[in-house]
Amino acid sequence: MADQRKNLTRRQFGKNLAALGVASPLLSPAILRAQEMQPTPPITPQYVSAGYSTKRWQDYFDNRRNGVIVSDTIERVLHFWSEDGEIYKVYPTSVPLTEELTRRGRTRIVRKVNGPEWRPTPNMLKRDPDLPRYVGPGPQNPLGTRALYLSWQYYRIHGTNDTRKIGRQASNGCIGLYNEDIEELFELTKVGTQVILI
Repeated sequence: MADQRKNLTRRQFGKNLAALGVASPLLSPAILRAQEMQPTPPITPQYVSAGYSTKRWQDYFDNRRNGVIVSDTIERVLHFWSEDGEIYKVYPTSVPLTEELTRRGRTRIVRKVNGPEWRPTPNMLKRDPDLPRYVGPGPQNPLGTRALYLSWQYYRIHGTNDTRKIGRQASNGCIGLYNEDIEELFELTKVGTQVILI
């Protein structure tokens, strides 16, 4: 046992103390400051974390009018808060394939469609001329069962029938969710819901 203790690294020792809830004098001040700066999760009655980090809506919006969405393209997660603050949801997402396809900034939901149709954008056809020109609602539709159209042309938050895409860089610019998640989000949001992509 004494030999095992001797062989513990400084990091392992700090982790062992942290697991016991004891602050380690060996941890550097920079590490301690970083821990203190972590945002406090919002306190809400309904809450889905699924192991993802939480965010505070106040860090992105002045108010929750019509509800608010933060889509984090780095963590590949979408956060939703209801206008009254009673509902906070976190959903895993797919994100654009490349940085060039990724758009960030403020927008809003301008249209909601149950059973969307899909047409490739002009840029998608330039990259892949063999794409179909139209796909109607149904299991082959790349937009899944629901779509939330954003004020930016061609950008949507939508479902996907290809569940392998979730958690990956897999889209041509849109934010994709599992169909069951977009169906829930579709009911929670309204035209005018504020959105920010970060």
